[in-house]
Amino acid sequence: MSPHGGGKPTGQLLTAINTKFGSFEEFQTAFTQAAIKVFGSGWAWLVLNKSGELDIITTPNQDSPLMQALYPVMGTDVWEHAYYLKYRNQRAEYLKQWWNVVNWDEVNRRYVKGLGQNS
Repeated sequence: MSPHGGGKPTGQLLTAINTKFGSFEEFQTAFTQAAIKVFGSGWAWLVLNKSGELDIITTPNQDSPLMQALYPVMGTDVWEHAYYLKYRNQRAEYLKQWWNVVNWDEVNRRYVKGLGQNS
């Protein structure tokens, strides 16, 4: 996250997102929907799977993609502590605003690093 975040990714990450999900907007919708559907507390993740492809997964509570041998590229916290003070029980609104602080430079760096670990 970054106070100067938001927008769209660039470079290899954007290419991979477009290949996997069709467009950034379709990825954003799929990721948001996955996060909204987490029951109770947990996380939504963009991960690299064992084949080096992007996937969207969710995990409950404190579980990590590493427990499934997946490489976490980006995650969003959907525990109520992440958004309750400002958004109360409006998880969808929190997620809409969350996209404005995503640090795409860092996410892209993690993606490229993860590719290196999958080879």
